[in-house]
Amino acid sequence: MDYQIALLSGDGIGPEITEASVSVLEKTGALFGHSFHFKPYLIGGNAIDACGEPLPQETVSGCLASDSVLLGAVGGPKWDDLPGDRRPEKALLGIRAALGLYTNLRPAKLFPALRGASPLRADLIANGFDILIVRELTGGIYFGDRGYRNGRYGEEAFDTESYSVTEIERIGRAAFEAAMQRNRRLVSVDKANVLETSRLWRKTMHMLAESYPEVQYRDLFVDNAAMQLVRDPRQFDVIVTSNMFGDILSDEASQLTGSIGMLASASLGDSKRGLYEPIHGSAPDIAGKNLANPVAAILSGAMMLRYSFGLNREADAIESAVNTVLEQGFRTADLVGVSCIEPVSCTEMTAQILNALSSAE
Repeated sequence: MDYQIALLSGDGIGPEITEASVSVLEKTGALFGHSFHFKPYLIGGNAIDACGEPLPQETVSGCLASDSVLLGAVGGPKWDDLPGDRRPEKALLGIRAALGLYTNLRPAKLFPALRGASPLRADLIANGFDILIVRELTGGIYFGDRGYRNGRYGEEAFDTESYSVTEIERIGRAAFEAAMQRNRRLVSVDKANVLETSRLWRKTMHMLAESYPEVQYRDLFVDNAAMQLVRDPRQFDVIVTSNMFGDILSDEASQLTGSIGMLASASLGDSKRGLYEPIHGSAPDIAGKNLANPVAAILSGAMMLRYSFGLNREADAIESAVNTVLEQGFRTADLVGVSCIEPVSCTEMTAQILNALSSAE
């Protein structure tokens, strides 16, 4: 099979880590008889520099014409002084909306070899943990009305959160279906004791739960959920929540795995086309130094194979290769201190994963 993939390398370490992911995908294609064709497009800061806007129409059109999208990272201090509607990060919201991507899947899995890198006590993670956070992606406060006005104490800024029943239902169904494929446990996170949007969220989720009697369902307030994640992450299987809460909780969960450089993500809608990206940022302080951890980008490629193309064996092979390399003791700089004397570079980590992939043929 031939697959057309839009490649949005972006800014900072984006080009380095997407290059690593591309090389692993090409190797996987060669091993399993697939052809992956990558076409680059501008996004974020590099798009601003080239054409004055963070998300050119050519990029949107190219992504819509592709089978799927692989993204690196956007942003950096170079563009921090730009107004909000022209910042690189605006491109992320725009491309998700343009592609109709309302479901964000963020797995937080502790690889056995990285138990020592987790900040949690050993007894809490002795058997590891495997959490899937399902985050609503195109609604909520990030997409609500915003601006400035004269308020009680003078000038004030405002951001508005709103959710419709339709938006909650579609992300809720995605979460219940994910739970059905895993351990059939789902936690919905909200702030229903304070927010009207959360009260509607909870009411809608309760109605959906009636259609999934096999799933063990419960509600948690977001502050309690944040506490429970560090208290005992093993209690969670699938978590579903709103855009902003999901943004925060998924970053918290990622740190429990040892490094944010290990975590992939998938953004999905109603079609097979998805957008796949590591959840870490552009890390401009190490950009171009060959220090970045490529694993999250490589695992994002594996998620693409699984969710957009249905290539589960191929995705398993990549994930197994990553696990093998970690078990062998190879670590990038963000993971130094865990069974490793010297950190390896981005390119060396990628080379080891490629070797492990070949050995598993």
